[in-house]
Amino acid sequence: MIDLPFADALCALTAPYCADSAPADLFDRAMAEISRFHCDHTPGYAHWLSVHGLAPKDLDSLDDWSRLPPIFASFFKQHLLLSSTGTDALELTSSGTSGQKSRMRYDERSLARAQFMVAQIFRHYGWDTPDTPCNYLLLSYEPEGRITLGTSFTDQFLCQFAPANRVVYALRSTGSGHQFDVFGVIAALQSFAEEGLPVRIFGFPAFLWQALQRMQATAVQDLQLPAGSLAFFGGGWKNQATQEIPKQQFYAHIHRQLGIEPGRCRDGYGAVEHAVPYIECARHRFHVPVYSRVLIRDPVDFSLLPHGQPGLLGFVSPYITSSPAHAVVMSDLATLHPGASCGCGLTSDWFELHGRAGTTAGRSCAMAAAELLGSH
Repeated sequence: MIDLPFADALCALTAPYCADSAPADLFDRAMAEISRFHCDHTPGYAHWLSVHGLAPKDLDSLDDWSRLPPIFASFFKQHLLLSSTGTDALELTSSGTSGQKSRMRYDERSLARAQFMVAQIFRHYGWDTPDTPCNYLLLSYEPEGRITLGTSFTDQFLCQFAPANRVVYALRSTGSGHQFDVFGVIAALQSFAEEGLPVRIFGFPAFLWQALQRMQATAVQDLQLPAGSLAFFGGGWKNQATQEIPKQQFYAHIHRQLGIEPGRCRDGYGAVEHAVPYIECARHRFHVPVYSRVLIRDPVDFSLLPHGQPGLLGFVSPYITSSPAHAVVMSDLATLHPGASCGCGLTSDWFELHGRAGTTAGRSCAMAAAELLGSH
């Protein structure tokens, strides 16, 4: 395995939101190191830098990582970009609700780094409870053989932080696909409430919302899930976006109908193209962990935007060796805020999501963002 000491050191930090836990220049050194790695081991990457005015020798003195040319996450829907370590690596896909799916490869080092980050954040919030068995409701796909969908892979991984007593899937395998089993979800919640073990609900929020609505429509009595239960969402509302409701309203329904405190209802932001975890704090803000940096770009000229101005959401992180996805721009609009403005006690910056920039397949994400932002 190729030695990458700075990236390894950064991705091994155990205090996910404490910038003072590492040397001040560690992030810059790690980004330079991973960028040089891709110059040497990813076909075409050195040329990608060159056409954007950078040479490999410039990387060691670079401290403004907005100058590193990113790749649009949507590009991974058309191209499988691999380094030499990604050739035989684990392949995961996005959910592809627009009809197109991103394909990403994660070698053992990259996957281990991403999972380590999740583990440190779960421990930070006190959700790593190896001595407390839980019942699980997974609002995701019941596995059919090998798991390749990124969200399902993540949900399976999250079950390791508390022993599983029972696991129920919301999207049941039919033999020819999957079907949402709303009555099975309600029955599982009712039985979990009686069994007395904490309940962990992971996955797509839209499916829990549909179950809560069905409970109301059929006069199902409100439940009181046991203390220590947790609702942790990921993957967004996908093709149920028209049903999406404000997060605080959603959490209030969960509290009233299931008995889970709003502070234990959290959302997570991530993508198969960028596996660094962004998990809500108790005040429901996505703080940036020490493993990455968030860059907000103007959708018109791609320039870097300051705190408080909405633009395209971008990330840089040195965690991935199997694909040149260490600098990416998502199809989401977001605003970056200073950490102190949250009030939860974390000092790292946090970002606010505003929704997707691109709404149709093949449409320019930057053009759609500019229209939404009123820039053009």
